[in-house]
Amino acid sequence: MSPQDYCKQKTKESHSSFLFAFIFLSQKKRNALTALYAFCREVDDIVDECKEYEIGKNKLDWWRAEIDRLYNNKPQHPVTKALELYISEYELDQAYFIEIIDGMEMDLNFNRYENFKQLQLYCYRVASTVGILSAQIFGYKDSKTLKYAHNLGIALQLTNIIRDIGEDVKRGRIYIPLDELKELNINEAEILKCIKDKKIKDLVENQTKRAQSFYRLAIDNLPNIDKKNQKPGLMMGNIYYVLLSQIVKDKPENILNQKIGLPRLKKILIVLLTFFNYRWIS
Repeated sequence: MSPQDYCKQKTKESHSSFLFAFIFLSQKKRNALTALYAFCREVDDIVDECKEYEIGKNKLDWWRAEIDRLYNNKPQHPVTKALELYISEYELDQAYFIEIIDGMEMDLNFNRYENFKQLQLYCYRVASTVGILSAQIFGYKDSKTLKYAHNLGIALQLTNIIRDIGEDVKRGRIYIPLDELKELNINEAEILKCIKDKKIKDLVENQTKRAQSFYRLAIDNLPNIDKKNQKPGLMMGNIYYVLLSQIVKDKPENILNQKIGLPRLKKILIVLLTFFNYRWIS
């Protein structure tokens, strides 16, 4: 199996909405994005699969060394061999790959976040960095576009956190800042027991408003000159923005006991409408 085929298989297994953004890319950019996404899956799977801290830490350290080998033209893994073809062409900074690994290590070190400042660092590392690297592959002329990608990454990750609250608590993880739980007089036991009440509704609505503010901040930072090239990211933004709206519409307190998603056909419709310049984020 070639490095590129390995990456394609890795991304295909994820069944991610991110794949919808690949449709309108050139083959070269699609291959570059596939390799980037496969890298993210590799390091994310370590956190999901490793139950012992030391094993997970050692595996992430191996990837740090592998990124160093990549930037010295000596990659060993199929994913980094695939990435090697695009590092120079798209000027992909090594530091962003290390930040992604650092973000995954935060999941090994923490299962609670004291405040939004701490959570925002996590979101930057696991999502904004990917957004910035993706924006570079899509192509841009105005440096403000990287700020757009930064904020869109935060928005997408916050949406993931809201969507997966119930799923995460079953794994012993709470990504909602603890000081914000305290403000609403919600104790951890209520979250962990998936208790539905008005306080949970208020909590989800508050988190949703924050995510929406980052979507708007992203759009405000996207220069007109780069909107065409950045449409794959906008497609993802619109899909997740609609998902966020659906969560609020479907009784937000229910999110503790069910995972809300969009039908495949609706995602395809959103992608097509985005291609023709329709937007939901406002």
